[in-house]
Amino acid sequence: MADNAAKWPAMTIEEAHAFLTSPGTPFEMETVEIRGVPIRTYKNAPPSLRAVFDLGRAWGEREFIVYEGERLTYENHYRAATAFGRVLKEKYGVKKGDRVALIMRNFPEWSIVFWAVAAIGGVIVPLNAWGTGPELEYGVSDSGSRVLIVDHERLDRIRPHLKSLGLDGLVAVRTPADELGVAEAFEALVAKPDDYAKLPAEALPDPGMQPEDDATIFYTSGTTGKPKGALGSQ
Repeated sequence: MADNAAKWPAMTIEEAHAFLTSPGTPFEMETVEIRGVPIRTYKNAPPSLRAVFDLGRAWGEREFIVYEGERLTYENHYRAATAFGRVLKEKYGVKKGDRVALIMRNFPEWSIVFWAVAAIGGVIVPLNAWGTGPELEYGVSDSGSRVLIVDHERLDRIRPHLKSLGLDGLVAVRTPADELGVAEAFEALVAKPDDYAKLPAEALPDPGMQPEDDATIFYTSGTTGKPKGALGSQ
């Protein structure tokens, strides 16, 4: 390390920052106007979550998610997410800017749903899986979400509140068929995990997202009142 250190001149933090963000470097910065406000941004950063999603596919057959005895590769995750993205677009009419709520424990499908919404330009609304029925109803309603994806436990929790929500779509993950009620099974719409490799490999149409487009809504804890939705951009 001493030999390598000798090759570099001593720098202050300010000089190192200027060096790393200078023109031609991976972390080059530029000033762009976003909604009338000049903002310093990384020139070479991925322009959207969709771009990050597509980049991940390069890892192919490497393992991406491990859940108990299940193994999910980057490629199969990509196929499952694009398959569900098509379901959201074609069955439920989700388009760029539409909100989709997600309430689920840490199943692999959480990631699949998140990236499916991101890939079609929707706004993903992950809600606290520990929330009570009324708390979850508030988050879905307040965010303007028209489609909701849940697991079995969250389905039971939100079930008494479904009439007031007027959803266009309700999808349940890992839920027994006789307990679905009005929900549709994720596995029937997409595939079971063992069959993800058989799903189509083609990419979804590019919705033409820009860095300043809406991407996520995360809710605050609501310690001084009802939770507030914090909107995040691409």
